[in-house]
Amino acid sequence: MLSAILEFAMLFAFGFSWPFAIARTYRTKRVDGKSPAFMMIVIAGYLCGIASHLVDGEKLWLCAVYVVDIMLVSTDLTLYFY
Repeated sequence: MLSAILEFAMLFAFGFSWPFAIARTYRTKRVDGKSPAFMMIVIAGYLCGIASHLVDGEKLWLCAVYVVDIMLVSTDLTLYFY
């Protein structure tokens, strides 16, 4: 159970910064310092995390947190090309 709590904390910490990045990009219409390749790698990492839980069949509730983080990164990635 402790590992699930720590994983949730990690996902929350990573996901916490994305809304601020999204708001800044949307407000300023600038993408200075952003890398679409990096964002795609982050999404790939989150997908691997989901796959890991699906394969193990344990802590499936964490998949929801991964999905939220993927949606946030995808939004920022979409704004990059907007």
